[in-house]
Formats: sequence, structure tokens, C-alpha cells
Amino acid sequence: MSTSAHSPAGPSAPVAAPDRTGGTVTDRLVEANVRYAADFEDPGMDAKPVLHVAVVACMDARLDLHDALGLALGDCHTIRNAGGVVTDDVIRSLTISQRALGTRSIVLIHHTNCGLESITEEFRQELEAEVGQRPVWAVEAYKDADQDVRQSMQRVRTSPFLLHTDDVRGFVFDVTTGLLREVLPAA
Repeated sequence: MSTSAHSPAGPSAPVAAPDRTGGTVTDRLVEANVRYAADFEDPGMDAKPVLHVAVVACMDARLDLHDALGLALGDCHTIRNAGGVVTDDVIRSLTISQRALGTRSIVLIHHTNCGLESITEEFRQELEAEVGQRPVWAVEAYKDADQDVRQSMQRVRTSPFLLHTDDVRGFVFDVTTGLLREVLPAA
């Protein structure tokens, strides 16, 4: 059974049954947006994050970054991808975040039991065999989350495009306890 991150916790809270009257998941999301927009008030923010921090994390649905880090709307830039690895596109986003929008700190978050730990770079060859074209991107699979966090920190710290690389910290989020464990950079 799957539970939504938006379902109330605990036995005392009433849980409304999801609307299963038809349509796609996207249709339900668009309907939810209409309800959201009905009460929406412009918070009067711009794109610059209040805390001047960018968080790079895995796209895993079990990570509720704002709650886990005590963040509110407007506090940070959030960049997510499979594994939370620092790729060329993450460097692009971080560069824009720093140079155009004023961030100075970078937090990198991988997590336990990541799907990237269970696949290999052979995934690209399998895709090529299936669709007739090899992806131009690397899978960035890994077996050791700590080591991959260190590699991601190194990629950030050595990028010539980033202005601020002195406050880069890496963590592994434990999906069973909700705790972050800091990973120290390579010596």
C-alpha cells in the first residue's frame, strides 16, 4: 500500500479517500492545483533564496527536503536528480544560482537505499539495444554513497564556473530514521 506524503499521520486524523473517478495522475495534479490556486496569495518573493543556499539532492520521493531541513518557501534553491549527483547540468544550475541569484552555500544530499546503488552503467547499453541510440548522459551509478558524496563535493569545489566553493558540505540522509549524517571531504 502506498501512502501520500500529504496524508495526515496518526489514527485520530480523518483521511479522505483519493478521488478515483477517472482521469490520469496528471489530471488529478492539475485539479489539485486549481484548488491550491483558489486560496493562493502571492508571497511577494523574488527568485533569490533568503538563506543564500542551494541544496542538491536525489529525486527520491521519500525525501521531503523542506521538512527534513526545516526550510520554508523561499529559503533555498533545490536541485534534484537521480542520485543527487553533481552532473554538468547541476553545475549549470548552481552557477546560475550563485552568479545570478546570490547563493553562497551548497548542501549536497545523497541517501541510504538509493536506486542508483542497484543499477550499473550497463543501463546505457541496455537502452541503446532497446531504442537504437545510446544516451549521451552517464548513469552515475554508485555502490558507496559516502564516496559519491565526496566525488560530488570535489566536482563542486573544482568547478571554474562557481564563485563560492568554501561552504560546500555533503550528507547522507537515512530514509529509515530521517537523520542526516555528514560526509567529510577527501583529505
